Amino acid sequence: MKMNKKGIAITALILAGIPNAWAQKISKTKKTPVNIVLFVADDLGANDISPYGNKVVRTPNIGRLANESLLFSRAFASSPTCSPSRASIYTGLMPFRNGAHANHAGIKEEVQTLPNYLKPLGYKVAIAGKLHVGPMSAYPFELIHDSNVPEPGYEDKGVLWTDLNMTPVDEWLSQSSKSKDPFMLIVNDHSPHVMWPEKAEYKASEVDIPSVHIDTEDTRKSRARYYTDISKMDGNVGKLLSSLEKYALAENTVIIFTCDQGPQWAFGKWNLYDYGIRVPLLIRWPGKISGGTETDALVSLVDLLPTVVELAGGVAPKEPEEIDGRSLLSLMSGEKNSHRDVVFASHTGDGTMNQCPLRMIRTTRYKYILNLAPKTLYTTHIDKAKDHNGGRQYWQSWVNRSYENEHAASVLWRYHNRPAEELYDVQKDPDETRNLANDTHYEEIMKKFRSQMNHWRLQQGDQETGTYLFPKTDNKEPIAPYIFK
Repeated sequence: MKMNKKGIAITALILAGIPNAWAQKISKTKKTPVNIVLFVADDLGANDISPYGNKVVRTPNIGRLANESLLFSRAFASSPTCSPSRASIYTGLMPFRNGAHANHAGIKEEVQTLPNYLKPLGYKVAIAGKLHVGPMSAYPFELIHDSNVPEPGYEDKGVLWTDLNMTPVDEWLSQSSKSKDPFMLIVNDHSPHVMWPEKAEYKASEVDIPSVHIDTEDTRKSRARYYTDISKMDGNVGKLLSSLEKYALAENTVIIFTCDQGPQWAFGKWNLYDYGIRVPLLIRWPGKISGGTETDALVSLVDLLPTVVELAGGVAPKEPEEIDGRSLLSLMSGEKNSHRDVVFASHTGDGTMNQCPLRMIRTTRYKYILNLAPKTLYTTHIDKAKDHNGGRQYWQSWVNRSYENEHAASVLWRYHNRPAEELYDVQKDPDETRNLANDTHYEEIMKKFRSQMNHWRLQQGDQETGTYLFPKTDNKEPIAPYIFK
């Protein structure tokens, strides 16, 4: 049956007064509703916390959480950029399908978001800390005000100097503990996104330097500050755990810990190498998940939305017809030990600074990357932005070292120059430094990945052919605000 715009508008007004269709799918056998807490770190490398093997950084609270959780060793974001990744978490859709494929962009008008799925199931859905999705009308979260505060001494510096204030979160949990309504609480930290604390709690001599980076004194000083910010975030995880215990909520609350993408380091954020796209994922479910367990199943952060809907007692929207996500409950219960054969990811760009669009296929063994603008010199905020510390402190030392050292020269060349296609055997080459795309031994694998990529891009509505030009807009306010007050 076809309907004109007027008919659609009238129908929408009628439906506004009745529950969302998802409310009709609530399980009739559901017992006591479980609470759900999602903690999202900002710009964090999976290998940069202790549960994933880091021996330097101090993350005792995340370590404790991991000991009580199922750890996912092969979890991937949908995008290595903030707002596209977050939009995918909240919609269960990959960036091109939900519309927010470029950083700071908003989702399509018709796309449903996490609060739309959970509120009809009787859940309060609240958010604290960073927002960075939009438009806000599409995300009817309960906002926990005053959870975004300026870092002391930097009140007039802008949003990159924002801290997460856990006191309002504690107060919100106190009130929620007195209510019979189940809740989903999202806590978005600002750490370890730049700006990193100027006073480091780590010694430059004690930090580890990834093999794909250049070991200079300035690199070590920046790394020490980055690790300090990770420990700062870990402290907020500890405060969250303490609040849940204090208000007797811990035993009936599922905790999910992850991050939006990798850190602002070379080959991390804005890249589809594992340092930019692989994320930590811990899920604690008291009485249901054995702590200290691990799965190497391939999963994507788009899988969180259907997982949460099922945890809340609803029936998840269908994949792939309605969403791209696939519930993780069978993995969490131990019914299955595998999930996906491949995961996909995309990167469009971040304003005028980073305009090298990328697409990725990742299996348990191989990584395929398609570069849509291989002739464009790759640059990011790391080497270009002079107004913040996500590279400013150490980048010149990398340039200087490149004239003296072959490894340093190769790092800078790989950073700036991206071939049309890349293929890595991530089991043999976890640092992704040996490109096999032109190796004749891998011709059949390349044909398969090209076919998969073409099919996936068609299904996603991804028709980009080169450098993405951000559309001009008359909007004075950002579509995807970084924070709310």
